[in-house]
Amino acid sequence: MNCSLSEFLQYIEEEDIKFIKLAFCDVHGVPKNISIMPNELEDAVVNGIPINASLIPGFGEDVYPDIYLHPDITTTTLLPWRPENGKVVRIFCDITLQDGSPFAIDTRNVLKNAVRKAQDEGVEFRFGSRIEFYLFKTNEFGEPTLTPYDNAGYMDIAPLDKGENVRREICLTLERMGIMPINSHHEAGPGQNQIDFASGDPVKAADNVITYITVVKTVAARYGLYADFSPKPVENAPGNGFHINFLATSEADKDAQSHAIAGILDHIRDNTVFFNNSVQSYRRFGQGSAPSKISWSGENRGQLVRIHHAGASGNEYAQLRSPDAMANPYLAIAMIIHEGLDGIRSARELPEAGISLADLPSSLEEAKKLALASNFANDVFGSKLVGAYCR
Repeated sequence: MNCSLSEFLQYIEEEDIKFIKLAFCDVHGVPKNISIMPNELEDAVVNGIPINASLIPGFGEDVYPDIYLHPDITTTTLLPWRPENGKVVRIFCDITLQDGSPFAIDTRNVLKNAVRKAQDEGVEFRFGSRIEFYLFKTNEFGEPTLTPYDNAGYMDIAPLDKGENVRREICLTLERMGIMPINSHHEAGPGQNQIDFASGDPVKAADNVITYITVVKTVAARYGLYADFSPKPVENAPGNGFHINFLATSEADKDAQSHAIAGILDHIRDNTVFFNNSVQSYRRFGQGSAPSKISWSGENRGQLVRIHHAGASGNEYAQLRSPDAMANPYLAIAMIIHEGLDGIRSARELPEAGISLADLPSSLEEAKKLALASNFANDVFGSKLVGAYCR
């Protein structure tokens, strides 16, 4: 929503919006929010809303009197599952210190900075996502169980696939919120589902991931189900991936995409923790089509990076297959941009397809140690953020 503050306040009044959720994420990408009433909105936009940083995971590494949420009104979205009378909107926020300077651990701003750096170097990135999740039944108290909603397999149909109605409602809800799903289907695991959505600019793509996960969990709960995005919720079944599609283009470098992929391959071992931030993440590696080695291919789904053949656009986008949805999407996408830019600057050449260059870290602790010691991660994200994230 691109408009002036006065036009925005008029919209809030005319649409009978009574509740405004100011949204942000902690350092690990876990959504947080504070709700305000319409009469507080103008002050929030002009001056920000103070919150206690010490109670937000990763935000309290230093002593801050307060940090401030500043609504980005261009991200205003009606929540379709809330009442029609007395509507509710969600607005993503920027975070500053009391003096108005950027908060170093505002990961959405970290991504914005990465995008600006790419633009300064004449490179454009676009991102899309494929995110898998399990639907589990809940018990009589509404608590999640590990009983899958169905026992269907890959692309099965109803009645074996019981998640069809849930996915349809998720897709229609996303569409009403301005996010365009491409397709949806039952995945390989019992009760496992996948929805893909279209590519977009980096910040919008990361915002969409947060919205997608929120919508899936909300719709699932309305069906009495629990949506689980964790990397390995069922021991002997496929894990959940957050497959990130990306495309780098530059007028000055016709091979920008391949150079970007080479940069990612070169840096990803040290930066894996920004894509895989849970103990479960490392149990998923090497299982099924989840990669465990650093390699690329135009064919094999088990490779870390898979290059898709050109479609109608003529562009061959790539898919990074190691991430999972426990990752902070702002940091994951920002790291891809920084790694890709490094490959483009040095015109790094892709190694031979299908050749394993190294293993991904085998545990969360190993991944944390590599990131903390990484000059690259500390340079592009800042040591304060890297330390907060890994601790």
